[in-house]
Amino acid sequence: MKSSQIIKEIRSYLNLNQSELADVLGVSFATVNRWEKGRCEPSQIAVNAIKNLCADNKIDFSQFEGNHIIRTNEIVTLYHGSKSGICGTIAPISRERCDFGRGFYMGTDRTQPFTLICNYPNARIYTLSVNLSDLKILDVEVGLDWALLVAYNRGKMESVRHSTIYNRFANLSKDCDMIIGYIANDRMFVVLDRFFNGEITDMALINSLSALKLGKQYVALTEKACEKIKILDEQVLTENDRDKLKQESEANRSKGITMAEEICRKYRREGRFFDEILEAGE
Repeated sequence: MKSSQIIKEIRSYLNLNQSELADVLGVSFATVNRWEKGRCEPSQIAVNAIKNLCADNKIDFSQFEGNHIIRTNEIVTLYHGSKSGICGTIAPISRERCDFGRGFYMGTDRTQPFTLICNYPNARIYTLSVNLSDLKILDVEVGLDWALLVAYNRGKMESVRHSTIYNRFANLSKDCDMIIGYIANDRMFVVLDRFFNGEITDMALINSLSALKLGKQYVALTEKACEKIKILDEQVLTENDRDKLKQESEANRSKGITMAEEICRKYRREGRFFDEILEAGE
């Protein structure tokens, strides 16, 4: 049985339409539609979410064993940058106003954390092994939901506190052990702020996100998720390393901002502004 058929069967059993299944899994309607049409396969994180959904609804997922949908590797290699090194056990203790709230942040690319730590003399890069099995995971695809979740966690939705849209994003990762989404790195930070400040539309933002091809970050939100993380390697960055990284970071930042500016100009008359989205409550 193909994964497209499996997803249809699970959705039918739960009596959900594609939009409702998308909401439950934390993905877009278009993603579920592509899965069921066989145009793309679920990511390993989406598969985990489907398995969690089956477990919550007492569906015997083992009946699908051997099919493509569950042929996934639940051990991933990720990277973490620290300004002065990890002391003690790994814990979800980052700043509160991070992209996805307080947690332990890891990236899929070794170079991702460099911009955050290259100015610190005791900076370290960690290579980590993370076991995703038995975790409840929210996988947020690049797009408006991603941007609004970042907006909520950065405190940009306080003007509509307790509204429907506010509550939706306040509860989006509730009871999850880990959240996965694209990184709002230094190239995207400027564009995001322009969206939050009402200077560009959601269309300009989303097309910028797609063009910049940002890597993903995995955020361990709970102690359970942190217990699944093992340190494989620790590297201290030398002064020469940090100087080189600063230069590369600035070059990438300038290039990314220039690209995003061109896209924002192209889509300046299309889409909606941040305050319009909040007022509409969508």
